[in-house]
Amino acid sequence: MAEFVIRCRPDGPFVIDGKVTVIDHLGNPFPINSEKPSVALCRCGHSAKRPFCDGSHKACGFTAQEVAPLPG
Repeated sequence: MAEFVIRCRPDGPFVIDGKVTVIDHLGNPFPINSEKPSVALCRCGHSAKRPFCDGSHKACGFTAQEVAPLPG
């Protein structure tokens, strides 16, 4: 299985580093440029390219600042 990392960008998208496949609700894969090292997924709901980010979060006032809990 391929390994990937998902980064939560402050006030922005989820960025997936590594090879991934994004599937729609019917089981069909979205085309992804295999030469790009990452994919940004929209989480503000305003992107015209959903499920991918198009930068709309910058204009719509979306905020999200998730922080993982510290170990221990």
